[in-house]
Amino acid sequence: MKISRSIALLPVAILMFTLAGCEKEGPAEQAGKNIDEAVEEMQESAEDTGDKVMDKMEQAGDKIEDATDAAAE
Repeated sequence: MKISRSIALLPVAILMFTLAGCEKEGPAEQAGKNIDEAVEEMQESAEDTGDKVMDKMEQAGDKIEDATDAAAE
């Protein structure tokens, strides 16, 4: 009988733990999420800026190559 009583209480225990995890976020959790989002946006912005710099450097290199090719002719 003790085993069947334990088995009957298992779903109740699981439900209690599940509901306990559904509490609203506190201010620390929300602040952490905001920080994570800000860092992610900064990383994306830095990548975009890096890509733009690389594009400009390639364009400048192409112009220098064109100028040296024209001067060699």
